[in-house]
Amino acid sequence: MEEKIGILSTKKLASNQKQYLLNAGFLVIAEDFINIKPITFEIESLNDILIFTSQNAVQNVLQYKNDLIDKPVICVGEKTKQTLENNGFQVLHSVSDAIQLIQVIEKEFMDKSVTFFCGNSRLNTIPEFLSKKNIKHKIIEVYETIETPIKIRTKMNGLLFFSPSGVSSFTKENTITDEMCFCIGTTTAKAVEKYSKNIIVANQPSVENVIIQCINYYKVN
Repeated sequence: MEEKIGILSTKKLASNQKQYLLNAGFLVIAEDFINIKPITFEIESLNDILIFTSQNAVQNVLQYKNDLIDKPVICVGEKTKQTLENNGFQVLHSVSDAIQLIQVIEKEFMDKSVTFFCGNSRLNTIPEFLSKKNIKHKIIEVYETIETPIKIRTKMNGLLFFSPSGVSSFTKENTITDEMCFCIGTTTAKAVEKYSKNIIVANQPSVENVIIQCINYYKVN
């Protein structure tokens, strides 16, 4: 009997997401390697444009929805865009990563001020750009990312990563050797590059697309 391909997801999957992998004949382990904890914050004043780079940030500012709803938004990720639009926000642009977001600002919004809602463990790509270009901005941390490392004792063939923090948490208790690493975006892939060159990046920054890349890879190989 042929041994099943083992896939580890570094976040728990929705039942339908996990089923995609099971239907492909994989052995699947899914664990949360990070937890998200809301941070108490206040909004004293708002700038012209709001920036969100994750659904977590959106979820943690909805308590202030009535104060924010009139401000246009630039965001990273299709799911982030959907969450914003489902809550009545006007999304001017949705891009795949922070580099593309910077390019949008540079092209269209250099004369605007921005408020960036984010987590405590964010990359500094966007804040550094805003400071360098002397764009008026405010950084508001609205959630904390807590690493929750887990030792995985079953040898897996593929690893699914959804954030640099997830990579950091995984490697605290585990070693990446010859596994293929499927990453939700380029920033996550850069975190994996410290440990492996076996990397495939999703075409779109979504859990579903990471899963699709994984299934397609093993179907071909």
